[in-house]
Amino acid sequence: MFSTEQSCWFVRKVICWRAAASIAWAVLLLPPTTAVFVILSKFSLLHPIQTISECLSLLTSASTIFSFILLCGVILIIGFLNLEYYTVIPTIACSKIALLGQLLHPRQFVNSLVHCIMGMVVAWCCALTIGFRYETLGYQCTHPSDGHPQMCLNEYHLVFLLAGAFVGFSHSLLGVIHNMNYVSFQTVQQYKYLRFKGSLPLVVKCSAIQALYSVRNYIVVYFFLGYIPRAWICKTLNLHLNSSVHALDSITGLLDLSLLYHLWISATFLLFTWYMTLLLFRIFVTEVYSFPVQSSFTEDAHQCLPKVVTDKQPMILKFLALQDLALLSQHSPSRRSEVFSLSQPGGHPHNWNAISKECMSLLADLTQRLVAYHDTVATNGRAKSLSSGSERTSSETSVTSGTEDLMSPRPTLLMKTPASVFARSVIGGPQSPLTAPFTPDLDSPFASPALRRLTAPVEQCSPWHGTVQSPHIMRRVPKLWSTSTDSQVNGSPPPSPASVPSPKQEPSKPSFLTQFLQNKKEQVKNFLAKRVLIMYLFNKLPEASSQALFADSQAHIWALEGLSYLVQASFTEDQFGVVQTTLPRILNSMLVLQDAVDRHFKLPHASSKPIRSTSSITDSTYKTLRFALRATLKTAIYRITTTFGDHLNAVQIAAEHRKRLQQFLEYKE
Repeated sequence: MFSTEQSCWFVRKVICWRAAASIAWAVLLLPPTTAVFVILSKFSLLHPIQTISECLSLLTSASTIFSFILLCGVILIIGFLNLEYYTVIPTIACSKIALLGQLLHPRQFVNSLVHCIMGMVVAWCCALTIGFRYETLGYQCTHPSDGHPQMCLNEYHLVFLLAGAFVGFSHSLLGVIHNMNYVSFQTVQQYKYLRFKGSLPLVVKCSAIQALYSVRNYIVVYFFLGYIPRAWICKTLNLHLNSSVHALDSITGLLDLSLLYHLWISATFLLFTWYMTLLLFRIFVTEVYSFPVQSSFTEDAHQCLPKVVTDKQPMILKFLALQDLALLSQHSPSRRSEVFSLSQPGGHPHNWNAISKECMSLLADLTQRLVAYHDTVATNGRAKSLSSGSERTSSETSVTSGTEDLMSPRPTLLMKTPASVFARSVIGGPQSPLTAPFTPDLDSPFASPALRRLTAPVEQCSPWHGTVQSPHIMRRVPKLWSTSTDSQVNGSPPPSPASVPSPKQEPSKPSFLTQFLQNKKEQVKNFLAKRVLIMYLFNKLPEASSQALFADSQAHIWALEGLSYLVQASFTEDQFGVVQTTLPRILNSMLVLQDAVDRHFKLPHASSKPIRSTSSITDSTYKTLRFALRATLKTAIYRITTTFGDHLNAVQIAAEHRKRLQQFLEYKE
């Protein structure tokens, strides 16, 4: 067992340095970005030469250097927030109330507050750089009655500061809604420079468009509520309002084209620097990392691929290890030979066993989730009875004993699926069948009390507790009272349930207070269920539930690619035949998953076509992961069947899977 220090080596030695490199590049790109902002804010078509001279003098002034130092500090904080909040498995809200809960989470509140402050700092730097009427918060003015000098509020500067805070707050909320902290991996590997160069025009476009919408929303908010911060600032700083100047919370004051232009340019500059920092972080963090397959030193064994693949945390380490596995299985014959090698002394294929076991375990876990989801959707979210679940015919249980061992529950925690998707039942002992495999509306206050009692012992929002035993995965355990066929096999007559004395148990009568509270609870639920707004907030989103089901499918895609390419290469490169010993279980796991995926896409709410990718800085690849998984799974099976051909007829698999495999051999799938 490795220590915690060894398990976090990747974060210390790789991830932190990659994040630091991305922040350093963002700081290095800040001077040219600032120069472009100064030129755009000062540019004049009538006086181009004067504009260039003013820009050069401004860029070398002390105020601009001080502003640049503050902007570097903002970039450092934004880069730290990217490192703190990033994830490789997106959090998908399956209902409106779940999304509202994410927005109101204390962790998100801190994030929004920091973005507000950072946006205000950037806006102050922009106002200082532009100068003119935006430079200071107060200015000297004369009293209208006696002509004495006094300090008046510069509302233009206040508008700039509040606009920066508003844009920062909007950016934080959009980050939660669109999963901007989600870090995806590229299908086609590119150099970091080429990725940044190709994404830079999109960053500029998205920054300008989002800045335009943010300024529009801010103008509307300031028009109705602008008097509140203005009065508070005047009272706090003892500033006065100049009656000779139009207030900016009016139509006349807000229809100032120069003000609107400078607000838009400043918001674009703010969003561009933040999006550029985020883009660089994504590029550096998702860079391919090559893990050694085996090491000659025991102290470095925790850094080798067979050990890293089985690690639970950090999740970025597991994803990069599976990505490296998929790449070495395709493009590295020398590293594949290390996977197929035998240990010395002993002659055991430890590398192949660890890698194949972990990959098949990932496929088995996804299969269990899909079958549980399908069973519950098929029953409209009602829990199946124990008797009906255990009286399935033997024709429905068509998986070999090797697959049963594969599908058995693992003590380790694997992928983390978004919290609001699954609820597993652990009622009864380890032999109890499936009761409530998937409950989409379990979190709803309108769920039935019986269903809540069934799932009460489950740890909330964890899809990895309990064992899903579906007839499509494993055989049912015999019931206590066996059928006549079972009794004949055992050689003993079936005992009669009537002949067994059972003591009568008087049902405990609930107290009056319990009944009263239960009745009131049902009345409140029925009352709320008739309200359209309440149902709108609590109703599950079927498309989001399907997306959440496949939220971590990038790991399964790499597992399928790694297994299939290694099996394909073993036909000519496996000198010791280590792959052929696990080939039946690999085929069984893939075919069972194929059946579960096909059943899922036949559900009425499951979209059959991937959505169109929009040109945005927000990464929405998680919405199409289920389609990529379906294509990868079918390709992986075809990769094996085309390599081995008729040799697969000698592989021991279930009869039902044999028919499905024959369709792949005949290219009919």
